[in-house]
Amino acid sequence: MTEHRYTEMAARLDRYASASTGVLTDVVIRDGLCFWAFDRTDIPELTGDDQPDRELASRLCSGCPVIDECLELELRTAGPDTLGVWGALPDTDRRALHPVWARRRGGEAR
Repeated sequence: MTEHRYTEMAARLDRYASASTGVLTDVVIRDGLCFWAFDRTDIPELTGDDQPDRELASRLCSGCPVIDECLELELRTAGPDTLGVWGALPDTDRRALHPVWARRRGGEAR
């Protein structure tokens, strides 16, 4: 992905800046497809050492109504230490997005 694409993604998430982490957590758990529509035992173990699997991320999150909320939540809670698939992105893309997102929020990446 390009820096421009990360900037666009971070800007899209600005609408969640004032939402509390608790509210985002509740929404993602309640409405996230991966929490109730799939047998989580079928999801392969992701270690963070693997090559980015954008196809897997796309398949796991396809049609999910809370992709942006999920991505915002993961950027807040895991930051650059993120693993797995959240918000339809593999961890490598979220690690690259995190500093862009943090700068938009007036902070530095942790």
